[in-house]
This record gives sequence, C-alpha cells and structure tokens, in this order.
Amino acid sequence: MADQNTFGIAGLLGWPVAHSRSPVIHNHWLAHYGIPGRYVLFPVPPEKLEAAVRGIAALGLRGCNVTTPHKQAIFPLLDRVDDLARKIGAVNTVVVEKDGTLTGFNNDGNGFIQSLRDADPQWRPDSGPIVVLGAGGAAWAVVASLAAQGAKEIRVVNRTLDKAKEIADAVGPVVKVVPWDQREDALDGVAMLANATSLGMTGKPPLEISLDCLPKNALVGDLIYIPPETPLLASARMRGNVTVNGLGLLLNQARPAFNAWFGVMPEITPALRQAIAATF
Repeated sequence: MADQNTFGIAGLLGWPVAHSRSPVIHNHWLAHYGIPGRYVLFPVPPEKLEAAVRGIAALGLRGCNVTTPHKQAIFPLLDRVDDLARKIGAVNTVVVEKDGTLTGFNNDGNGFIQSLRDADPQWRPDSGPIVVLGAGGAAWAVVASLAAQGAKEIRVVNRTLDKAKEIADAVGPVVKVVPWDQREDALDGVAMLANATSLGMTGKPPLEISLDCLPKNALVGDLIYIPPETPLLASARMRGNVTVNGLGLLLNQARPAFNAWFGVMPEITPALRQAIAATF
C-alpha cells in the first residue's frame, strides 16, 4: 500500500491532455481524504513517450493514467501488463511498484460495468444478451470486461465488420458480430445496450438508431459524457429505460487507480459530481 504520509504525485500521460477532467477527480479526493499529493497533466508527444515512461519511477511518481495516443504504444515500455489490459490491447493506468517496476492495467471496462451497477443494482453482465455499438478501443475495453465478468452473449455491431471480428477472435465465442445495418434488429431481447462509438458526442454526428425493438427493462449506457445526455440516452429515458452516461465510467475507473497510488479506495460523492459538472 502507498505511503499516505509522504507527498505523492500521479498524473495523466497523453497528447493532448488539457481537456481531461482527471485532475479534478483525483485532486478532489486528495483534498477530501487529507492526503498530501497532487495529480498533474503530462503532455507527452509520441516521440518522447519512451523517455517519459523511463522517468516515471526515477522521478518518484506513484504512477499515471494513460490516454490517447499512448494506450497501445506504452505496452513494450512496461515491466508487466495485467491480463485484462493485455486482452483489451490497451493500458489506461500505470502503477509504480515498491521495487520501482511498472505495471499496466486497464480499468475502463470495469469502470463502465460498475457505473451500470450503480444505476441498476439488479443488473448483472449475465442478465441477458448485450449489444455494444462500435469496435474501437472503448468497445474492446467494455466487451473484454463484460466477458471476464460472466456475460453470455455480446453482440458487437460495427460499420467495419473486420474490426468487430478482431474483438470476437480475441475475446471468444460469447461475442457475436453484427453488421451495422442490422443494429436495430440486434436489440431484440437484450438486457443492455452500450454505445461505444463517438456518435452523439458534442461536435459529432448523432447516432441514428430506432429503439423500437429494445425491451423497456433494458439498461442503456453511453460512454460519452459530453453532452451529459446524448440523443440516444434522451430517447431511451423517454421510453422508460434506465440510462447511464460516460461520467460514471470516468469516475469508477479512477477509483482503483487512486487506491493503488495513494492507499485509499475513494468514494464517488455528490460533491465530486458537482465539481465535475462545473467543468462542462
């Protein structure tokens, strides 16, 4: 466990990073729990990634989060990578171990799953079929984590079938590949729908999908949190589905990282949510 009595530094490694809400989250927790430390931004261009990673332990950092474009490139620079992160094919958290070695994890998928449980405690990954829209990095994290937590059938719907097939090949037979033009039919009988595309994000085209085939008791999650309610979530909420935006993922993926770096498993409080909301 991290030493709570010495000043600890962690941060976000990426290019760019100025838009990140992670400093708000982690610095709120540091202040709340009275832990001496700071979470800072590390804007590192790709050509300087290796030098930056080599400096993490040397500078005495507790670790860092990792974002675009370094989530894959950082793999060979770490001493070990957690099995789930390896299956996802991306690292979003690095922890400096007591011996100075670096371990990579990916908490994104589990963070999203926890945000769903927060919204509907009765829902479980094995509650019924799941539809995941998209086959990029976010979809990889969600699908691999759902499968690891017991999902029995995950329908991955994507415009480019080959990318969806890559997820199916890596995760296993629980993953079914569905063409984009069949996305609405794929909703029949599901227990959960997750949008892991950028469609519906501020500045992006909307996600065009009819929810007529979606059961009214299905959970609907969107990994997007800007805007806080996408057109997909608004449509789902108006027809009676429980909805979850991507803010819960952001908050829940941060908890195990904070615990690893600073020795406390932090809580997600209304005050923290208000602090995040103030940045929109």
